[in-house]
Amino acid sequence: MARIRKTHVQQELIYWGGKRKGAGRPPKNKRSSERHKQRPEVKAAHPLHVTLRVEKAIGTLRRGSLYQAVRKALRTVLSRSDFRVIDVSLQDGHLHLTVEAENKMALARGMQAFEIVAARFINQTVNKESGRRRTGRVFSDRYHAKAITSPLAARHARAYVLNNWRRHRQDRGVASKVDRFSSGVSFDGWRETGGADFLKALPVDYEPLPVSRPQSWLFSIGWRRHGLISVREVPGERARRLVS
Repeated sequence: MARIRKTHVQQELIYWGGKRKGAGRPPKNKRSSERHKQRPEVKAAHPLHVTLRVEKAIGTLRRGSLYQAVRKALRTVLSRSDFRVIDVSLQDGHLHLTVEAENKMALARGMQAFEIVAARFINQTVNKESGRRRTGRVFSDRYHAKAITSPLAARHARAYVLNNWRRHRQDRGVASKVDRFSSGVSFDGWRETGGADFLKALPVDYEPLPVSRPQSWLFSIGWRRHGLISVREVPGERARRLVS
């Protein structure tokens, strides 16, 4: 009786390693703001646009009590010589800032100092309002920082931060020309007349957010080459017009 030869079937190869679903350090929440990777070098000549997200449990930052909490935190970094907050605005679930830093270490330490103090003041405020003790994380994940390397990018960044409320349509029904939850009152690059006129529609006891005067060429002089910023400008519209 002849033997039946066994048929060999090619098995599917399975590769291990490389990029796989679920691999790597998991984000702190569903909406991670920055990948956990080495940050690029920071140059003193290049300001940065920084986005910092807060936990959903904190609620909107656009309320007077949390405005004051952020204001106190900004005061603690105002005296730093190697790190400066130039513009800032509070949105519902995040902060926008433009900053100047002498180097990578100055940026890291400056942001760390701001986040630690801001988290403490924000938690204290939420505790007082809710009647419950909250000690959890305030900021959702690592901040996202984008270097600004040209005069046009510098103009876009400052307009984006200061007029971000118009982008989110939070200016509807508001008498003020500038966002009271931003450092717009202190900004000296508005196309329209500012100063006392901008304060008319704000509360009598309004206290501006403490920010520093820019020292980089891009933020002090360079951005102005592309025109002053209108209080009515919606971030993104000008950029689309320039491209088209």
